[in-house]
Amino acid sequence: MYKKQRLTGCRVRAVPAGEVGAAAGPRTAVALVNHVDYRTGRLHDLPGTTAAVHAAGARVVWDLCHSAGALPVGLDEHGVDLAVGCTYKYLNGGPGAPAFLHVRRDLQPRFDSPLPGWHSHADPFALVPDHRPADGVARGRVGTPEILSLLALDAALDVWDGVEIAAVREKSLALTDFFLRCVEAYTASVGKGRVEAVTPQAHAERGSQMSLTCAGADAGGDVVMAELVRRGVVGDFRPPDVLRFGFAPLYTRFADAERAARVLADVLA
Repeated sequence: MYKKQRLTGCRVRAVPAGEVGAAAGPRTAVALVNHVDYRTGRLHDLPGTTAAVHAAGARVVWDLCHSAGALPVGLDEHGVDLAVGCTYKYLNGGPGAPAFLHVRRDLQPRFDSPLPGWHSHADPFALVPDHRPADGVARGRVGTPEILSLLALDAALDVWDGVEIAAVREKSLALTDFFLRCVEAYTASVGKGRVEAVTPQAHAERGSQMSLTCAGADAGGDVVMAELVRRGVVGDFRPPDVLRFGFAPLYTRFADAERAARVLADVLA
């Protein structure tokens, strides 16, 4: 946050994502919003927030790291100015996979990257002393692309051919609903309140992960998650007591969701 303030000369104000639209005003330059909260899995209102920020005369940048590939986003449909995200989660790129940038088409001629590199030059092989930015979104490139990571991502994206994102979203919601029911059933014997979901149950407010608070999960470190990982259920832990489970709808099975809940109950017991 302080780096952004130093680079832009503007004051950076932290606002809960659900309140960004209401907080935007005549002094707002740009709003940066997470589409899905990385801790809780809460899905925020992209269309409504974008419209409210635009009504205040400002731009909006959406972080799609926890939504792209798991649910419909609709950047063009909702007039989103800019968006960034990663490909290693729901787009199957794996660790080290390239990030991505979206710039609304009518803004591309005015887009100016704070980190211009030779690949964002209009003629990168001219090797001239001045920098002339490339046309369009290509000016967002910085340096030499990581070819091996790009090749892996290219292969990973092939599995999306013919896949409708609406069907992916439908399975995502079904998987997370099922996982939550299994958790509630299997952990009933370990004590009420020992595990509680912090991810919203309403479909319109949920991404494709389930975050559970687990009483005592931070005792001696993330011992519960460490034991889950040892038994083949790979999630992650966020202090002080949040266990996160991501569901990639393309390949995660309902049997995987059931086993994760069952192993969690065994560990807690």
